[in-house]
Amino acid sequence: MSTKPRPGATKPKGSKPSKIQHPDSRVAAQQVRKAVRKDRLADLRSKAKSKTSTRLEFYAFIHARLGPESATLTLPEMHTILHAWVSRHDAEISAEHAARRKGRPKSAKEVRLEEVRLREQENYKSGIEIPDLTDTETVAKFRQWDLKSLGYAHLLRFVRISTSNRDVAVLSRPPTATGHEEMENMAEEDDDEAPQLLEVEMDES
Repeated sequence: MSTKPRPGATKPKGSKPSKIQHPDSRVAAQQVRKAVRKDRLADLRSKAKSKTSTRLEFYAFIHARLGPESATLTLPEMHTILHAWVSRHDAEISAEHAARRKGRPKSAKEVRLEEVRLREQENYKSGIEIPDLTDTETVAKFRQWDLKSLGYAHLLRFVRISTSNRDVAVLSRPPTATGHEEMENMAEEDDDEAPQLLEVEMDES
């Protein structure tokens, strides 16, 4: 059985009335800015995590297609792997298309997969960075990678190859001896605002 407070009853000691901020006040504006920054940081971290996952998926795809006995691959063989990578969603796209009734719009899944395929085809045309599988030392190191962390990739030699010039592989990134920590940061190379936002938020708190 609930009880109602008696008329004139005093509030417990130590309780303070909630302070309502005027929407145009400096404090309210500061709180709005903090909320916006918090949302942006969460979005940046989510994108960085997704980007890391995609890179690991890409390297795992290549890793699974290394022959058990091959010390190296030829440049045409590397192109064959990349062609398989950018075409990996073809079967799903065809299945979605076949399941769609005539006159009906594409499903969200079909649209998303087509966008991924188109983006990767354009990247391949301009140049995709890939471990240099024509290099014996790189192949040996690549085989030892457990594919759990991007940090290991810094130990590999990378080249850039494209469909616009299939006979050329351009060195894009040599191996480094101090790769692990640096490569993790590369997963957020497009998200340089995050550290700056964190610093500003700390200053205003």
